Amino acid sequence: MGRILSGVQPTGNLHIGNYLGAIRNWVKLQEVHETLFCIVDLHALTTLPNPAEMRQYTREVAAAYIASGIDPERSAIFTQSTILAHAELSWIFSCLTPLGWLNRMIQFKEKAGKHREQANLGLYAYPVLQAADILLYKATHVPVGEDQKQHLELARDIAGAFNRQYDVDYFKLPEPLIFPTAARVMSLRDGTSKMSKSDASDYSRIHFLDDPDTIALKIRKAKTDPDPIAGIPEAMENRPEALNLLGIYGAFADLSLVDACRKFEGATFSSLKQSLTDQIISVMDPIRLRMVELLKDPQYIDAILKRGIEKAKGLALKHIGEVHDIVGFLRL
Repeated sequence: MGRILSGVQPTGNLHIGNYLGAIRNWVKLQEVHETLFCIVDLHALTTLPNPAEMRQYTREVAAAYIASGIDPERSAIFTQSTILAHAELSWIFSCLTPLGWLNRMIQFKEKAGKHREQANLGLYAYPVLQAADILLYKATHVPVGEDQKQHLELARDIAGAFNRQYDVDYFKLPEPLIFPTAARVMSLRDGTSKMSKSDASDYSRIHFLDDPDTIALKIRKAKTDPDPIAGIPEAMENRPEALNLLGIYGAFADLSLVDACRKFEGATFSSLKQSLTDQIISVMDPIRLRMVELLKDPQYIDAILKRGIEKAKGLALKHIGEVHDIVGFLRL
């Protein structure tokens, strides 16, 4: 049995990209691994969110985890900021991480864009904190998408740098866990851009809390093209919106993209959109209804988080204490 660590930022509006790309696969992992699922509120500070909204969104993420099938009895669901060792280990790692390694991080360049000089230090050092999240619990495997593989490589580099600096074999190198069924979901308005919480258009994504009428409206408005659907993906390589809708359909219907193309070969987009709407609603509406129920009882959510914090804290305190000894802190 390995140990899994992953998490989501509480920045609001979790969407089907988060579900298909990550959360539904986490549900499967808890069957065969020790699992810790964090709500990474320290990472969320890089966007300077409204404090009241962040508290609300933290409960929403917890509710989404539970409603999607993560079992608090088997998995630790907890908030990152309540375990101070995350920030402490991040500082220790910062003193071992060359600036050159961080300068290569593609996500920082993408998020900072042309305003790199105005970007905050937290955004720049984000991957070091992410490495601390993973290594604090000595996670053996980390579920990652394509956009996070570079950050996991950095975590492995930092683990190696720590071991070499102190001549120990303390941190094992965590392995990436890439699911063949993890869907890369693109914007409903632009098939070349990833579905994102930060997109200005609410019609670019489908939220966990969208009701069936809203889902149907967003799918109807999703960008398409005038041509019929081809029977193979290769015939639509220049039709990103078509491939995106077919990919989303396949992910919800447990079909490969190839099989989804075959199913709708020659069909119009109106036919695909109706089937896609039905598939999304059949999966997401029970999750929405459970989330609504959970959010009516914030004390219940907080109790689950407190139990998860206690589970995670035991590991965190043990490991950060061992790190203190290794780096030479005087423990009185």
